[in-house]
This record gives sequence, structure tokens and C-alpha cells, in this order.
Amino acid sequence: MTIQLHNPAGIAPPFSCYSHGASVPADARWLYVSGQVGVTTDGIVPDDPVKQIELAWDNLLAVLADAGMGVTDLVKVDGFITRPDLVPHYRKERERRVAGHAAATTMVIVAGLAEPNLLVEIQAVAAR
Repeated sequence: MTIQLHNPAGIAPPFSCYSHGASVPADARWLYVSGQVGVTTDGIVPDDPVKQIELAWDNLLAVLADAGMGVTDLVKVDGFITRPDLVPHYRKERERRVAGHAAATTMVIVAGLAEPNLLVEIQAVAAR
């Protein structure tokens, strides 16, 4: 199954490694991934925001793998961060993890997440 990425010529190109839209064939199997946060397997949330970003991606990729999917199956990724200074760190890690697969993406700076020590949350939709 091929995800088709959409970046029309009539609008500005994406700011980084993402696409303005993505579509999948009608017979695809869909996976909706709940927001994944930067927490270790034993429930520890590190103070280091870069480590939280890495762990959130680790957790997201683990859910994909459990469903028999990988980054190239990502259709939409939504990242929520709590501080503007985390934008370059989040983008760098996202681009490292997706290895050029430019799924439709949104990143939002929010006032807070469900727990005050959480600095990043990533939710996604994948299809195969």
C-alpha cells in the first residue's frame, strides 16, 4: 500500500520534513496511536526535555511495531510541546526518526499536558 503525499505547487512548501496532506487507498488498515509521552518503561519521566522527546518517539515507534507497521506507514503525526525552545529539538528528532518520510504533520505549543512534568506528547495515525 502506498501513502500518497500532497504538496501542491500553489502553496508555500513545508517548513521542514512533512507534507501538507497525505491520502491512503480505501482498503487500508488504520492505526490510531494515542498520545505518547517521554516516559521510560518503568514509568520515569526524565527532567531532560530532549530525552523526553526521544522517549516519546521510542514509544510511538513501539506502538507502530506492535501493529506490524513502521514510519513509512505514518499518515499524520501531531506533536505537542510545552515550550517554544523545544521546537528545534522536536523537529530534529522527528526528522531523524522518520528518515525522510514526510507524513502530514502538525506541531503545537501548548500551555501544558496531563501531568506538569510532561513536556512533549506525540499522537499519530498510520495506515497499511
